[in-house]
Amino acid sequence: MNSRNFSLCVIGCGKYAADFAESIRETSREIDLFFASRDGGRAREYAQRFGGKGYFDGYAGAAESDQVDALYICTPHHLHLEHAELGIRNGKHVLVEKPIAHNREDGIAMVSSARDSGVTLMVAENVRFMAQVRRCRELVSEGAVGKLRLIQFQEEYPFGPGAWRGVKAMNGGGVLVDGGIHKVHFMRYLAGEPESVFAAELPAAMRDQEGEDGMLVTLVWPGGAVGLINHSWTAGSPRPPTVEVSGTGGRIHFEVGSGTLKLEQGSVRRDWRFPDDHRGLPAMVREFRSSILEKKPPEVTGEEGLRDLALVHSAYRSARQGTPVFPSHWLPTT
Repeated sequence: MNSRNFSLCVIGCGKYAADFAESIRETSREIDLFFASRDGGRAREYAQRFGGKGYFDGYAGAAESDQVDALYICTPHHLHLEHAELGIRNGKHVLVEKPIAHNREDGIAMVSSARDSGVTLMVAENVRFMAQVRRCRELVSEGAVGKLRLIQFQEEYPFGPGAWRGVKAMNGGGVLVDGGIHKVHFMRYLAGEPESVFAAELPAAMRDQEGEDGMLVTLVWPGGAVGLINHSWTAGSPRPPTVEVSGTGGRIHFEVGSGTLKLEQGSVRRDWRFPDDHRGLPAMVREFRSSILEKKPPEVTGEEGLRDLALVHSAYRSARQGTPVFPSHWLPTT
């Protein structure tokens, strides 16, 4: 492996894998893409469609191939551990879709296995790498909004999960562990670890969905700042994902994925534009690659993924109990 031919094999050729491959086309001079599927014809189709260097009929062949440096696990949540360990056993680095796993035990096992084998494990938390999000964090760190008061991240979308996503044991829950975990990570990235969590599940709006299809989560940080997450799979029209960060001296607002951000400080307004961000995916993959080549931990380690999952589970516990809870963390012991 050198800086020009790092090779990444996408494990699982579903719709999101296609979105991912399309979004990272600009990295083709740095990263060789391969594709693996239980349907060899589908893997071949993806390789042809997205300029892949090759394909595999099944996942074992990809994990065992000398042509492949790393695996991108893009399969259902309950299969993340199985497919990650397939790669880890063969010395492959692993980029795994969020959530890191569908439950605590699998997540801890994955982190421990990667650590013991000396391979890099990174969680594919692309929202963190979006230019809007990076700039938002910089502005908050620079004091542009003063002391933090309220962070809001809201989204309502008529998404029909279907298949494995509608099965709680496979998904790990419902909307919060699925797309909502992006919002949980954003809150931690921006403001650190909250000291308490209160959550409430919304009345169900969808049929054939075992997990929750709407969740409201309130986070409180030391110092008094409050975070609000509202994420719903809804029967109504879409409400795009939006972020508002308010402080004693200003407010930041952006629609996630729009490529714009605005800062209001009293009567003064500043705007930023970030063209061709591609949802942060090229930057995320470059971070994964550089962490391997430079032998350093990636920004979103497996431990970070466990912290996100633990906070989601704390919210689920709060919703069941109807009371605020203190978040728990479950990092593996050394």
